[in-house]
Amino acid sequence: MSTLQQAVVQAFTNAFGAPPFAIARAPGRVNLIGEHTDYNNGFVLPCAIHFQTLVAVSPRDDAQGHVVACDEGHATDSFRLDEPITSRADAPWANYVRGVLHVLQARMQASGKKLQGSNLAITGDVPQGAGLSSSAAMEVAVLQALNTSQNLGLDPTTIAQLAQQAENNFVGCQCGIMDQLISARGEAGHALLIDCENLAIRAVPM
Repeated sequence: MSTLQQAVVQAFTNAFGAPPFAIARAPGRVNLIGEHTDYNNGFVLPCAIHFQTLVAVSPRDDAQGHVVACDEGHATDSFRLDEPITSRADAPWANYVRGVLHVLQARMQASGKKLQGSNLAITGDVPQGAGLSSSAAMEVAVLQALNTSQNLGLDPTTIAQLAQQAENNFVGCQCGIMDQLISARGEAGHALLIDCENLAIRAVPM
């Protein structure tokens, strides 16, 4: 078990009294070709990197969400999934998690289903503010964790689209799809050539 895994499992166990059901991960990225073309429906060539975000998760039997952020001094956040999820001006990190739950909640409600509550612990080593997509890695990792723990059946492209919606419509950053898509669909030893108009992808050996 890696140091990051040990840290997130320990934080989860300390916060919630038991080990997590699962651990999900999502990588940061670098972009080789195609700056500013993803939100103009052009081509990009990013690759995933070894820096990553980890999310430990266990489902709950109620509608509550509880989050502990290891890299924010073990700060916590709580909300309910049977009430509207709103943003927090005093805790910007929490809005990436809340945004993901907000868009996922809407998707579930549209299909006549309910999203379970969850306990989550988050850590990572993607440098923040360094252009390596730490926010996308967090969004995708949270979605991967919920997808696994609640058996939601979301494919990687759908996870990327939901993560982008969370960042666009909840956090308020009008990013394109590149960051979330490479985080969700990156392949070891490859860059991904992405057509951002139709989300067609081709793995390019590196």
